[in-house]
Amino acid sequence: MEIIRIQGGHRLSGKVQIRGAKNAALPLMVSAMLTEEHLILDNLPYLADIQTMTALLNSHGVQVNRSKPSSADDRRVSLNAERISNTTAEYDLVRKMRASILVLGPLLAREGSARVSLPGGCAIGTRPVDIHLSGLSQLGAEITLVDGYVEAKASSGLRGASLSLPFPSVGATENLMMAGVLADGLTVIKNAAREPEVVDLSNCLIKMGAYIQGVGTSELKIEGRKSLHGASHSVIPDRVEAGTYAIAAAITSGNVELLGVFSEHLEAPLKMLEQAGVDTHITPRGIEISASKRILASDIATNTYPGFPTDLQAQAMALMTIAEGPSVITETIFENRFMHVPELIRLGADINIKGPTAIVRGVKGLRGAPLMATDLRASSSLVIAGLAAEGETTVSRVHHIDRGYERIEESLSVLGAIIVRESV
Repeated sequence: MEIIRIQGGHRLSGKVQIRGAKNAALPLMVSAMLTEEHLILDNLPYLADIQTMTALLNSHGVQVNRSKPSSADDRRVSLNAERISNTTAEYDLVRKMRASILVLGPLLAREGSARVSLPGGCAIGTRPVDIHLSGLSQLGAEITLVDGYVEAKASSGLRGASLSLPFPSVGATENLMMAGVLADGLTVIKNAAREPEVVDLSNCLIKMGAYIQGVGTSELKIEGRKSLHGASHSVIPDRVEAGTYAIAAAITSGNVELLGVFSEHLEAPLKMLEQAGVDTHITPRGIEISASKRILASDIATNTYPGFPTDLQAQAMALMTIAEGPSVITETIFENRFMHVPELIRLGADINIKGPTAIVRGVKGLRGAPLMATDLRASSSLVIAGLAAEGETTVSRVHHIDRGYERIEESLSVLGAIIVRESV
């Protein structure tokens, strides 16, 4: 087992390169199943979830070739699904990652059948796949649930339809969009998710020959094609990774420049930081974060894009634990995303939970303690809190953090943190 050990109280300073977005890279990799030709993806991060998706695609017959880490193109991957050899996504792979359900739409569209295990991933809420299945049914798929598997058939192919999502689900929007690009006729997705990762997938599909109107809006119109062709595409920078390092800079009274980030993807988190008294400045290469005074309390409510991202809620809460005054943090996306709260309390934080709301009363300082990560984003919040805590903090079960952050301890160490990864 590995742990991350942190000696808190050190100011972060310097520059950090933001990697490709995990939440964009995963559906982009799946989109390779929609064509018999090669899809080339650049700026792909080195993450556990990327390895899991690679194994899943391999199981379907997709060839995934990644450049060697020492090469100039070490973040480039070539995917080829000339032949789909298997339409079953087994439980042992799917259970590791919620995004595995994304193979359902492409398999149906390309092969006319699919058998996909109900997915796993972080235990932060139910996150049902009902929206995915309902939309695919409206596109003509026959769907049954058998022994924990979704069994879907579209013997005569998928047919375009007008779909209205009950919630702007990112995963459902992506799954239905990938199904729609090979469906017969026009597919309209109303109340579609608008997240940058959805836009990135749309732009890649368009490069592959798909016809999609309304990219970046809540209504997508997709005219199905008989086939798509190969393309090259670069994954957008990870706004969640950028937000995490920005908050880490703020909690340590640091000065950090985030390189390669798209500032327009971070409007809500940057607004929160500015309300908290942190200076933010757009630079030619990214965003500079500078904090030289005590953090001010700021109320936060998560929402779908362009609202405050749920994937930064835990990190923002860590920041508010040392703020001057009380903060109210409301989680509107996932009903069980406060599992980091007991761990922050172990550091001396003053937090009370009332349903979907957490009341955070800032304290003058945190104290180091042994902590245990419960999910991906919670784990990064514990690292952030440990950076500000007096003394030593250890974070165990760091396999969670490796799903979405590429060697986070190395990046923070370069910025001046005293942090190491150890085997125990």
